[in-house]
Amino acid sequence: MSKENLIQLMSPALREQTEEVIRGLVFTKNFRSATAEEWYVFLPGFKDPATQGAAGKVIVHYDLQGNKEIFINTTVIFDDPKLYEPSLQPLVYAVVEELVNRLVGYANTMLSVHAGENSYQAEYVD
Repeated sequence: MSKENLIQLMSPALREQTEEVIRGLVFTKNFRSATAEEWYVFLPGFKDPATQGAAGKVIVHYDLQGNKEIFINTTVIFDDPKLYEPSLQPLVYAVVEELVNRLVGYANTMLSVHAGENSYQAEYVD
């Protein structure tokens, strides 16, 4: 394949910023019930403009299907409008992939991401 056909999805600056944000990613559990969890997500350089706190939250809802199968509905909601900028779409995707990997491990997951223009849905099936 020639270099003419390659498209770089992330500039070096955005790649560096994304790696820095993922390295600084912190989340804390806010709520837990028998079938759901809510996590606050803290990202370096991003915060909720109203509270000056977490940049967003993750809601993990467990849909038990029998005694062995679990389907997970995961919703990620970003409150910092900077994360809605189309130029940060690759950063949002990378952060969400890391959150899903750390919190639910990709097992039969229906994902919904709310991030303005960077919102999307995905499904992970084991």
